[in-house]
Amino acid sequence: MILTRLSVAVQRFFNGKKLSSASNPQLPKCITPAVHKLLDELEKPIRFSSLQLKIATQNFSSFLGAAGAGAYGAVYKGELPGGFMVAVKVLNGSSDKKIEDQFLAEVSTIGRTHHINLVLLYGFCFEKDLRALVYEFLEKSSLDRLLFNGGGDNSTIEWESLHNIAVGTARGIAYLHEECQQRIIHYDIKPENILLNSELCPKVSDFGLAKLCNREKTHMTLTEGGRGTPGYAAPEMWMPFPVSHKCDVYSFGMLLFEILGRRRNMDENLPESQEWFPKWVWKKFEKGEFSDLMVVCRIEDKDRDKAERMAMVALWSVQYLPELRPWMSHVVKMLEGGLNIPRPRNPFQHLTSGSPRSDLVARFIEEACSLKREIARTTSESFATCPTPTMQKYEIEIATL
Repeated sequence: MILTRLSVAVQRFFNGKKLSSASNPQLPKCITPAVHKLLDELEKPIRFSSLQLKIATQNFSSFLGAAGAGAYGAVYKGELPGGFMVAVKVLNGSSDKKIEDQFLAEVSTIGRTHHINLVLLYGFCFEKDLRALVYEFLEKSSLDRLLFNGGGDNSTIEWESLHNIAVGTARGIAYLHEECQQRIIHYDIKPENILLNSELCPKVSDFGLAKLCNREKTHMTLTEGGRGTPGYAAPEMWMPFPVSHKCDVYSFGMLLFEILGRRRNMDENLPESQEWFPKWVWKKFEKGEFSDLMVVCRIEDKDRDKAERMAMVALWSVQYLPELRPWMSHVVKMLEGGLNIPRPRNPFQHLTSGSPRSDLVARFIEEACSLKREIARTTSESFATCPTPTMQKYEIEIATL
């Protein structure tokens, strides 16, 4: 409905200005067959001309700042007829091929989705002098600005709001993984890519690295090399092995730590023991000193239950072995209190003992089975069978989605 109203308003406005390019011009010659095929498959997003976007953005004069910069682009604020505020992402790259790949990645993923916790794509421009995507404008910018003191004192943020942001983000990722016709792996979940509207409703954005994946295919090979952002990317992202959607779960876990602490996970200005926040959280949790964490993170007693849940979900989400990380739909339920959360194991054991030993792997797998059994008791979903002793002996892993 929004896109229909917007399309009509744009067409009337620009027809009134007698521009040579209407809101739905013929495809320009620079559009390749791959782009043409994709646009035919989608629900016809609005096609803007470069002149229309220059008018809307006042010649790209309102840059949204560092938080608006995507993997290969910069974002500008614009206003369309009828008062529709938009964010115009201008795609940049070292070659036309990289720009086209970026365009295809974003439009083929976000162009197929409709969810309150995913940013809405209004349309695009694909001309020789301008390749751009037009998104809804989010008033509160990105989550990193809210958390890391970019917009004021982050201690004034209500814990309930932070918890809602965590749950909403998890819902958006769960939709990508489990509810779309084809699974979408984002590959770059981080605070900069979580946008907030005026009511602090989170929306996952920046799908420049995203990939579609058939549900029958449990793992994907990254032919382009490492993806994601260091500090958020899962360990397997930097290894020459296929990866699954569980890499997004890991990134979300790292994001949860930053929501919990309202700080970057790595901060060299803090005492050495607190430099890397995730490991410090594990140590406090392991010793039963969660009250110390609450004091440092300025969490009130009334919010202790939700904070403990967030910490445990984060610790499960960043487990070294992807098989131990929960599904995002289960993450949502655990954060909301709908599922009991088994006590997490140390997710950072591999940092002190080298590669996981076979007995450690077996113990971790048993813990994963415990988590699955707990979830199975409260849901009607079926799960893969836990590994048999023979599987454990030969280190055969369960293929999970």
